[in-house]
Amino acid sequence: MTRIDQQRVAQNFARAAAGYDRVAALQSETRAELLERLQALQLQPRRVIDVGCGTGHGARALKRLYPKAEVLAIDLALPMLQQARRQIGWFRPFTRIAADAARLPVADASVDLLFSNLCIQWCDDLRATFVEWARVLRPGGMALFSTFGMDSLQELRSAWAAVDEQPHLIEFLHIQQIGDAALKAGLVNPVLDRDLLTRRTPDALTLMRELKALGAGNAAASRQRGLTGKRALATLQAAYEELRQPAGLPVTWEIVYGQASGAEMAAKAATPQGTSLDQLRATLPSRRDR
Repeated sequence: MTRIDQQRVAQNFARAAAGYDRVAALQSETRAELLERLQALQLQPRRVIDVGCGTGHGARALKRLYPKAEVLAIDLALPMLQQARRQIGWFRPFTRIAADAARLPVADASVDLLFSNLCIQWCDDLRATFVEWARVLRPGGMALFSTFGMDSLQELRSAWAAVDEQPHLIEFLHIQQIGDAALKAGLVNPVLDRDLLTRRTPDALTLMRELKALGAGNAAASRQRGLTGKRALATLQAAYEELRQPAGLPVTWEIVYGQASGAEMAAKAATPQGTSLDQLRATLPSRRDR
């Protein structure tokens, strides 16, 4: 699999933060689906974390759904958390924390619900991320997430293959690989399903500009540095144009939805970076709301 440059991921989303909500229609759609599934579970969590919270819409919805719960909004990109401040109401506040999805600054077995919308495809080691999730979940706690599956952006990926063999997009995982990673990490009874969506774009360059505006630019560790030449872009456009339909060029998105539980033994997989929220408040006063 293509290695993912986490620093580049953070930079991409930091640059995209200010205009993210204007282009994040798909993210809003999948978040709504996750929240609908969550309500069907009828949970009563005491602590909830939104991992990869982006601009905070999910954290706000979680606080409204569970007004008595402590809600922590966690994201790798600090500018995203700054945008998330707009979602905080004085009567239903949530805490914002800058942290990696694979290095969560919460104590072992301290989370009842872990919510994550379209985040984990940006994690370099999915199994290690799930190990961390298993560490922080209380016995019987629930992880509910969505991510992109391997068929996402297949048309753009194929068009880039006509240009060269360089990684212009990160690789998305097969649904079975995601489930296997959850099992091997110690999460219990993972259940996954998928939706295959087709959207339309007027041309390849418009799609690429939209991806950049979302923070979904090329974050492959082995990516080529520098600008893409005019000849390469022309080849890309010509290859994509072969797929044109009356409604425009197709853009496939495979959305994988998953849920899994924490296990009593999961805390034994604890990693040393785990800290309590009280410790975090002492060390990172500028990265959360009081």
